[in-house]
Amino acid sequence: MLQQIEGSRAVAEAVALARPEVVCAYPISPQTHIVEGLSELVKTGRLTPCEFINVESEFAALSVAIGASAAGARAYTATASQGLLFMAEAVYNAAGLGLPIVMTVANRAIGAPINIWNDHSDAMSQRDCGWIQLFAETNQEAVDLHLQAFRLAEEVSLPVMVCMDGFILTHAYERVDLPTPPQVDAFLPPFVPRQVLDPAEPVTIGAMVGPEAFAEVRYLAHARQMRALERIPAIAADFEARFGRASGGLVRPYRCEDAQTIVVALGSVLGTLKDTVDVLRAAGMPIGVLGITSFRPFPLAAVREALQHALRVVVLEKSFSVGLGGIVANDVRSALSGLKLAGYTVIAGLGGRAITQASLERLLRDAVADRLEPLTFLDMDWAVVARQLERERADARSGPAAEAMLRDVGGVATKVR
Repeated sequence: MLQQIEGSRAVAEAVALARPEVVCAYPISPQTHIVEGLSELVKTGRLTPCEFINVESEFAALSVAIGASAAGARAYTATASQGLLFMAEAVYNAAGLGLPIVMTVANRAIGAPINIWNDHSDAMSQRDCGWIQLFAETNQEAVDLHLQAFRLAEEVSLPVMVCMDGFILTHAYERVDLPTPPQVDAFLPPFVPRQVLDPAEPVTIGAMVGPEAFAEVRYLAHARQMRALERIPAIAADFEARFGRASGGLVRPYRCEDAQTIVVALGSVLGTLKDTVDVLRAAGMPIGVLGITSFRPFPLAAVREALQHALRVVVLEKSFSVGLGGIVANDVRSALSGLKLAGYTVIAGLGGRAITQASLERLLRDAVADRLEPLTFLDMDWAVVARQLERERADARSGPAAEAMLRDVGGVATKVR
């Protein structure tokens, strides 16, 4: 059923359609509206049977989800930014235990300095924890990916993060097609847990494992991720057959067939990139876009197949590995090992900075002309950076960099020492 609805509420409705038995909640912007929506659905009886548990922290939220899942319940939670970091220990535990928990990550920057706006720093910080990570381009895809995530998690016995851009998607009102309960029930089988804590048949879950078996346990998690590489496109194909729309999968090429330059990205920026590519195509430039939906497991073969005929690849990412550069770009580079392509990494949108079509047009024209640096920062104010570096050279007591640069751009009306 088509509705004009906020992204967070649409996700709450989709999660409810999956019939979780336990929802654990601790609010943090921009995730809050999702768990608020679910609490209302539980309170009014639209989501039943389901236990909605308010907890005292993000660590507790995932810990409760771990306990619920280990006891045989379909479990869900959501978080963002520092909340994801706070639950990091439990994040690794859930993956190591092979528990099929689904969690929404409403992507938001990580401080310091404090920033509540969108980038992908939070999810990227946990990229090696063992969770499957799926990135949504639109609110419709966010809805669809949550339904696919529950089925995927339970088929391969691994937890799944569904990542959606904070505020850009979570707080945007768009037209979304919400499935009916019978449709979802036909697509998502009832949860049959592989391992259950049952007093009648005592078992140990999460026992200590020494050097004699730890590597094998970790490999098992990797083997499950490799199985997910096969199941993700299969589940997406079944979803399309049942619901009549393509959503999910490993990668989503756009006008890549004859493209000499292909831009790789994740999340909502793909929409702006597609509009930009349409403009440049009209001007005669053979450019395409490759959206990556499954960041973990990373689809090396699918990425290589989509990019191997291009002359150059531009990886646009909303995260940054300090001291190195791109994060997604390193995985793309692995996929292209042995191919002679010009490759560029572009860092954009950190802390919620707008990524405009005008900036992307300039960027891609420079890329086509091979005028980009290997590592480029889109719309960086280099004058502000230079002033701060000069202060640090001149005075070792120049104060916190963030506050000094805010004064430079007029964000704080205080005289700099």
